[in-house]
Amino acid sequence: MKTLKHVTLLLMCFSLITFTSCSDDDDGGDGGGGAASGTITAKINGNSFTSLEMTSTATLVSGGGQTTLTMQGNTQTQAINLIINGYDGVGTYEISDDNVFRIASYIEPNVSNPANSQTWSAPFQDSGVIGEIKISEETDSNIKGTFNFTGKNSNDDSTKNVTEGAFNLSKQIF
Repeated sequence: MKTLKHVTLLLMCFSLITFTSCSDDDDGGDGGGGAASGTITAKINGNSFTSLEMTSTATLVSGGGQTTLTMQGNTQTQAINLIINGYDGVGTYEISDDNVFRIASYIEPNVSNPANSQTWSAPFQDSGVIGEIKISEETDSNIKGTFNFTGKNSNDDSTKNVTEGAFNLSKQIF
């Protein structure tokens, strides 16, 4: 239950942010890293993750002078969420404890007992630079790029390395 409360509180806090931050540079890298259309792919501690197309989306929400990009992809037993508050297009967005407006998480939900769901989130206290999200291509209806991060579980302080991440997602704008 503690993890669920922390995740909910964290998401609520970032949803209420009313100021912007800029991308670290204008070079989002090249290509989408090989993710098939409509999916997010990655390695979780070396194990392959590929989201289901029907559960994978990218959403752009603008308001109050800020744009937030949220990307998510799920399998039946895992999920990856990436959030960039202050999104401003193609570029590289560093995930660090100096910029808590960029969030990445890997989740192992427990549908029979949601209180036992496990979440590894980045950034975390005293983590320094622990990842990045690179947006390499954006059209009116699609977004592509790559990502990597190290997430920490607040329940047991374990970490998960999410590497070789890529996304190629349909984009909705609100």
